[in-house]
Amino acid sequence: MWQGIYGHDQLVERFQRSLASGRLPSSFLFLGPEGIGKRTFAIKLAKALLCPKGAPEKLMPCGTCDSCRQLDAGNHPDLDIVGLPEDKREIPLKTFIGDKEHRNQEGLCHQIALRPMLGKRRVAIIDDADYLNIESSNCLLKTLEEPPPGAVLILIGTSRGRQLPTILSRTQVVRFQPLAPEVVAQLLVEQGIAENAYQAEALAAASGGSLHRALQLQQLNLADFTERFVRQLAAEPLDVMRCVGVLNDFVNEAGTVPEARRQRLRLAFGVATEHFRGQLRVNLRDLSRQDAVIRSLDRTLQAEEDLDRNANQATLLECWIDEIASYFEPSQVGS
Repeated sequence: MWQGIYGHDQLVERFQRSLASGRLPSSFLFLGPEGIGKRTFAIKLAKALLCPKGAPEKLMPCGTCDSCRQLDAGNHPDLDIVGLPEDKREIPLKTFIGDKEHRNQEGLCHQIALRPMLGKRRVAIIDDADYLNIESSNCLLKTLEEPPPGAVLILIGTSRGRQLPTILSRTQVVRFQPLAPEVVAQLLVEQGIAENAYQAEALAAASGGSLHRALQLQQLNLADFTERFVRQLAAEPLDVMRCVGVLNDFVNEAGTVPEARRQRLRLAFGVATEHFRGQLRVNLRDLSRQDAVIRSLDRTLQAEEDLDRNANQATLLECWIDEIASYFEPSQVGS
């Protein structure tokens, strides 16, 4: 376990090798599901890179110098962290180049070009890179192509499909894997999210390796919905109207606020994703059924991306379930 972070030791070794060889890239794109430690990893990496007294090639900050103490306090002058504002659907342009009155005099692109104040590096972390628009991405291009000496930029997103080609072509992609269920369960207990080990194990099993999703499941008490929804997905034949009804009931509980409804539907996609992944492990010898499950999993991941692109929720939901049902028709699975 590196600096208190579970489950990503192989990535630590990868960065250690890059530093030891003197070939650390300047721009990274961290990809993986929400709630698996990508942002925490980025901050801990920044701490190790910025520490002047530790062992950078081993990613071990000293923890006591001014740099380490200021980073822990959240006010390090050589670290900039930006992300999606709570009231926005995209990261604003001014985040990178300042507002209209201060164009190119403020913002992340201006900050990262300044000389470091405490050491030899500056680090910028762009959280929520899924929500970069074309305009914001274009502002980043020059910085990504010609980063200032010693600068390291880390973008954080969830999937390759949600990134713009201009970002993908100019960053080193680092893939983060979901956490093991036992790790999620341990974190749920350690952080006081789960009331007991039994609840922690149940939440972890349905979390898909994401602490964030486990917390959502706990907060919304989704055990009943998960059970009913999975039962419908596993039915043969899949009853489209009944399945859509279960989903609509769940989404409607969020009221009329679009973002709250979108969040519920995103959770439903997550439940379906984990169901189909589990089915792959069960049906490995049944090739025809395996194909139907793989197609269903791919379609679910695509539906989640469509949701984030503002597709009509009602239409998206019905088309998604209808297509999944068609994959399991007798003519499709060879029955």
